[in-house]
Amino acid sequence: MTDFAARRTMMVDTQVRPSDVTKFPIIDAMLSVPREVFVPRARQDAAYLGDNIDLGKGRVMLEPRTLAKMLDAVDIKSNDLVLNLGAGTGYSSAIIARLAEAVIAVEEDDSLRADAQSALSDVSADNVILHEGALADGAPEHGPYDVIVIQGAVETLPEGISAQLKEGGRIVALFAEGRLGTVRVGYCIDGAISWRFAFNAGAPVLPGFQAERAFAL
Repeated sequence: MTDFAARRTMMVDTQVRPSDVTKFPIIDAMLSVPREVFVPRARQDAAYLGDNIDLGKGRVMLEPRTLAKMLDAVDIKSNDLVLNLGAGTGYSSAIIARLAEAVIAVEEDDSLRADAQSALSDVSADNVILHEGALADGAPEHGPYDVIVIQGAVETLPEGISAQLKEGGRIVALFAEGRLGTVRVGYCIDGAISWRFAFNAGAPVLPGFQAERAFAL
């Protein structure tokens, strides 16, 4: 029988801590939330490897290092309302739920959302609201948000998403730039977002966040 608890500790000790993630709430959340519950059954043996996990249809569960460093960079507080775009099977939302007051988790894929509902219930993540809708639309009816986290790469950020961020709020996104993407943290200042470099990582571009392509004859 697989000792997932031991693998979880090894994940934190070999992937998260060495990546300069030192905030106790993040470490504690990643030690506590059973990642294997959120991984498709056929991929459970890969739950704690340092890779993005394929969820099908071009979607992935971000590797532990990338997720941990994104959450570290955006500095979620215990009274924050967080918009989590691209919830997938729910793992990132379960982690964020342990850091924030509440999480609005947006997922447009019916199958992924059903898996997330089941897994989040299994781990008693009662402060997560799963929202059905296009990822690029966000969930304005529940906002504005203190923090927005995007679970995949973006080529462009829809204006409607940035408009859901509170003044003084933070957003973290992985911008697709060639083979290796760039994670940046944005701060809403006077209604505009000021971006700062955080680190490099890679992931597929989320649906609705692709740049428009110019067609040439």
